Amino acid sequence: MITIGLTGGIGAGKSAVAGLLQELGAAIVDADKLGHEAYLPDSEGWRAVVEAFGRDIVAPSGEIDRRNLGAIVFGDPAQLARLNALMHPRIKAMAVDRFKQLAAQGVKAAVLEAAVLIEAKWMDIVDEVWVVTADEDVCVRRVQARNNIPADAVRSRIRAQMPATERVRHADVVVENNGDLAQLRQRVEHLWQTRILSRIGKHVHSENR
Repeated sequence: MITIGLTGGIGAGKSAVAGLLQELGAAIVDADKLGHEAYLPDSEGWRAVVEAFGRDIVAPSGEIDRRNLGAIVFGDPAQLARLNALMHPRIKAMAVDRFKQLAAQGVKAAVLEAAVLIEAKWMDIVDEVWVVTADEDVCVRRVQARNNIPADAVRSRIRAQMPATERVRHADVVVENNGDLAQLRQRVEHLWQTRILSRIGKHVHSENR
């Protein structure tokens, strides 16, 4: 099975690329969804976070109160690093398990969609790193249209993330996405044909020899 690590900043279009790859036949492993699983009440991740940050972050329902936890970690780099040190290895292990399950089902290509792929150092569990990029003004317009928040707030979020230039430094493939969905579809289909299907074909051929 060929695995792709897909990442990109806010508004770049990472999820749009994931959707197109899914249409083409790839299985998508969403790191955000794994993260939610890692916080489920009484799970190992839940216990570790509660032990680290206290019972105040537990909502009456027993779930982690993301708002309370966020108030502790965002704006405090040391606390955020502490949380990431607890959760990133767990989410990485869950992604590896999901890949194993998909491979056992005969899936030929899988995508790990993860905003923090590079920051969390998950590149070693994928065959290729694809980075989706777009100009800052384009990203701002997209996020404004989607979330109805001021441009200055979007720019602040963008600049709080890893710079796109640093992401690109780790990329095997850069998917530039300043245009519309039709243009993006054309790029992704070309990459699928040239980088994924050609390799899947070789694997299938070698297995049948």
